Amino acid sequence: MIVITGATGQLGRLVIESLLKTVPASEIVAAVRSPEKAQDLAARGVRVRQADYNQPATLDAAFTGAHKLLLISSSEVGQRAPQHRTVIEAAQRAGVKLIAYTSLLHADSSPLALAGEHVETEAMLRASGLPFVLLRNGWYTENYAASVPAALAHGVVLGSAGNGRIASAARADYAAAAAAVLTADNPAGKVYELAGDTSYTLAELAAEIAAQADKPVAYNDMPQAAFEAALLGFGLPAGLASLLADSDVGASKGGLFDDSHQLSALIGRPTTPMASTIAQAVKG
Repeated sequence: MIVITGATGQLGRLVIESLLKTVPASEIVAAVRSPEKAQDLAARGVRVRQADYNQPATLDAAFTGAHKLLLISSSEVGQRAPQHRTVIEAAQRAGVKLIAYTSLLHADSSPLALAGEHVETEAMLRASGLPFVLLRNGWYTENYAASVPAALAHGVVLGSAGNGRIASAARADYAAAAAAVLTADNPAGKVYELAGDTSYTLAELAAEIAAQADKPVAYNDMPQAAFEAALLGFGLPAGLASLLADSDVGASKGGLFDDSHQLSALIGRPTTPMASTIAQAVKG
């Protein structure tokens, strides 16, 4: 039995879709905070169980009978480490044979502040005594696709990434990788640095948006503080604005680049080109 945490999130749903291609629905558990949001999965035969990171008893019930567990990193930045610890401890009690964890690209050497809680979680896994595999995910191209409407409205992409190259991939590519690892023989102990086959700068991203929409779009590179202030002006919460600005500066230092092609090797096909994801976003 394979348990997926955060199964109603964007990545979790895509992992389940990938698993359903080769794994019977009855052998997949969608562990979710709100089971009512997973009724469509239940209708397809997937087992839906409540799992709240802040309520360990729910995790014990959710992980019962689990052979493998995918710990999708919590969306609550700043609370991830204690929440992940709760999941790992519940996995120990359940006798899980493998934990796969969605970490961050080159987490142990990343310049991104976002890496901190991932490094903590990786250390917890090493100390747990459980077999584990690390899926160090790079950036999702969808992170940028979400800003396409604003870029088209204002004719500009804002950022602080300089000429840093970003080897992103589509969320579905990372989901396929997770499914491949969860169904592989003996993946324990492996560390996968997962990123797109090709990379681009934010200036090249702006040019792609312009080409797809046939409208002028330029890249405006800004100091970190100015970019963070701009994000706050757009209505983003302070914590998220700070995180995004820091991540852009991290990208300028190479933090979102990797050319090892481990992701495409794992999924057995090329990763989704940035242009394809941007084309969908432009179409709306």
